[in-house]
Amino acid sequence: MPFRPAPASPAPPRRTDAARRARTLAAALLAATALPLTACQDGGGYRAALPRAVSPAPSPPSGPAPRARDACTPEMLRFHAGAEPHRARHMLLTVTNISDRTCTFAAQPYPLLHFGDHRPGPVPPLPYSRPHAPVALPPDGTAYAVVLTDAQPGGPGGRSAPRSTAEKASQFGVALAERTTPAQVGVDDHGPVRVDPDTAAVTYWQPSLADAGRW
Repeated sequence: MPFRPAPASPAPPRRTDAARRARTLAAALLAATALPLTACQDGGGYRAALPRAVSPAPSPPSGPAPRARDACTPEMLRFHAGAEPHRARHMLLTVTNISDRTCTFAAQPYPLLHFGDHRPGPVPPLPYSRPHAPVALPPDGTAYAVVLTDAQPGGPGGRSAPRSTAEKASQFGVALAERTTPAQVGVDDHGPVRVDPDTAAVTYWQPSLADAGRW
């Protein structure tokens, strides 16, 4: 018989592009669904790492904002005025906070005093008597102002009086703010005081009797 060569083995089938895409998609899905493991053991095995909890943002404080201190008003205060027996031409004005809240003289740091009807404006303040900080009055707190009832020429009032216009006053007006009606304050039992509205002056509110005594 004539010699016949053995038939050649068929070539293995070539991988198609579709098969490669299927394998790539399966690997991607496997990586996405796998849970990371921590290096911390729990009993006999490992536990999956859980997402760290995020603390919620702090909420703003509730309730009303703290109220600023109130300005002192006449209805919050009790007034007292009287001549100082050992200091000529001096009268002491005292105010006590009879309310249940703190008030301040920051807006008007000295009393606006009105003596008689012929003077159009209040008595001016002594500029050097201003304290370092405005006086604040807690409940039952007291503040003081000294009235120089008749300043001498070149004296603490800083003015001279060519002719005296002094008059006796048994009461006078005290205002705690401009363009308000003055409260009428009577002088104590020592009797009326002699006041010259043209030369009188008043100190700023003082926090203590010792401070007021300097003027």
